[in-house]
Amino acid sequence: MPSYTVTVATGSQWFAGTDDYIYLSIVGSAGCSEKHLLDKPFYNDFERGAVDSYDVTVDEELGEIQLVKIEKRKYWLHDDWYLKYITLKTPYGDYIEFPCYRWITGEGEIVLRDGQAKLARDDQLHILKQHRRKELETRQKQYRWMEWNPGFPLSIDAKCHKDLPRDIQFDSEKGVDFVLNYSKAMENLFINRFMHMFQSSWSDFADFEKIFVKISNTISERVMNHWQEDLMFGYQFLNGCNPVLIRQCKKLPEKLPVTTEMVECSLERQLTLQEEIEQGNIFIVDFELLDGIDANKTDPCTLQFLAAPICLLYKNLANKIVPIAIQLNQVPGDENPIFLPSDAKYDWLLAKIWVRSSDFHVHQTITHLLRTHLVSEVFGIAMYRQLPAVHPIFKLLVAHVRFTIAINTKAREQLICEYGLFDKANATGGGGHVQMVQRAMQDLTYTSLCFPEAIKARGMDSAEDIPYYFYRDDGLLVWEAIMKFTAEVVSIYYENDQVVEEDQELQDFVKDVYVYGMRGRKTSGFPKSIKTREKLSEYLSVVIFTASAQHAAVNFGQLFLGMYPEEHFIEKPVKEAMVRFRKNLDTIVSVIAERNKNKKLPYYYLSPDRIPNSVAI
Repeated sequence: MPSYTVTVATGSQWFAGTDDYIYLSIVGSAGCSEKHLLDKPFYNDFERGAVDSYDVTVDEELGEIQLVKIEKRKYWLHDDWYLKYITLKTPYGDYIEFPCYRWITGEGEIVLRDGQAKLARDDQLHILKQHRRKELETRQKQYRWMEWNPGFPLSIDAKCHKDLPRDIQFDSEKGVDFVLNYSKAMENLFINRFMHMFQSSWSDFADFEKIFVKISNTISERVMNHWQEDLMFGYQFLNGCNPVLIRQCKKLPEKLPVTTEMVECSLERQLTLQEEIEQGNIFIVDFELLDGIDANKTDPCTLQFLAAPICLLYKNLANKIVPIAIQLNQVPGDENPIFLPSDAKYDWLLAKIWVRSSDFHVHQTITHLLRTHLVSEVFGIAMYRQLPAVHPIFKLLVAHVRFTIAINTKAREQLICEYGLFDKANATGGGGHVQMVQRAMQDLTYTSLCFPEAIKARGMDSAEDIPYYFYRDDGLLVWEAIMKFTAEVVSIYYENDQVVEEDQELQDFVKDVYVYGMRGRKTSGFPKSIKTREKLSEYLSVVIFTASAQHAAVNFGQLFLGMYPEEHFIEKPVKEAMVRFRKNLDTIVSVIAERNKNKKLPYYYLSPDRIPNSVAI
């Protein structure tokens, strides 16, 4: 009788193992085997991190293997199990891999296909077509769209983390709770004793330095020592945590009536302000988005305020960016003066502090929350709803949406909800942050997520004219590496543009993003369909770059770009493409490390060894 060797790998995360009974059935072109209990005498099967092998003998030839069925039945109490993969050695010595990387909960059953990526057109057998269809039908019931707030991108239909499908929940809530619980974070940073500073006026600038006592590294120490200086202020717009707002000023807006006489002490080339603008030496950051946003009123004992400043900056003879004029609100007038470096020291410093405060609000709510977290969640939900696990695009993207839906659900549960931590800690809490996202959705476009186009649209693309914009330089290197990688993967599975256009599952994925994520807004520029391999490579690069590099530039992470510990792909050409991708990323790491040598303020946020694969924090 034919005998198969079945190898079963259990996940290594907490509580991945199980004591439940595990049964296996093998489905082939000539028939289906009986259920076989996978059990070895006097042995603790399916322990966390274990790789167990079993001999399974069947009564008759099964023919070409098509599926394996795994069934879990309760032993004592329901015991969830994380199955990484199954490998089948046939009687003829062939090995067939069945990736899983999923939780089996309750008394459940899952049906696995072999790991070879297939488009729908490649499945000719009814049993495989049926498996593909049933998987998507099940997922679409689990991954439902929901409007959390009017005007927001739609999100997952889950009120709290435990309502999520088990496969996308965090492995352990303890780590994420530490990140999301503001008071715990403050306590661990030894800042609790200074909380009164954030709830009342500071009496001295020295108070600010106290928050750095336990945050000690090269960057924080340099910022602490130089934060009041104009050079540091300008540098942060280029390479700080929000380097996406500064743009080249082509024409001075009428709402900012700055004259040459006002700023001539800052202009080093003996040119008029207009001539400096024409030569490309003037830059602007406009916080118009904040104009009219309601300040936090959740605590009647604490008055909070918001500004909507406009900041004019200048590239000096050393090619460094420095501020030369600040107006704190949008409408000019006697009650809204323009502050200048020639003003009294603390007048100028306070004007810069207001700008930095506004920058913080836009960074946290728009650059970080909307343009990385919420956008990546849209890609993730659409992927789970429209792409089966056997689809090559699912296999490519799944690592880049890992835990994104979970972290966003926790944020809606604890951070940005009514009476959440945002309301307690931020001047835009109490509804202002919601108004900001609703406004910013009008500017959320597909091209603004294409890194090179976004840089060019702000007039910041010339490395010769703007030499110290490391966010741009490193980001372009990473973008090009991702584009090259996605183009390779696309070429493996789509031999021409027609195959792309006829892939209905892919088109449904793209349409889901447009209809639900972008709310069907034509002005978003998001495609409703994709018709060429080139456009597909670009689209996939947008998904991956947004979830990895862009999020890294404005935050931080743990699992790094180019690492794919879950082996969803088994094909040699894709694995070779992954190796080349990692080599390209390693080269970028070396280039950035060499540039950062001896720099007093190194920029490494977009070094690939520091870029997380997904938005997971």
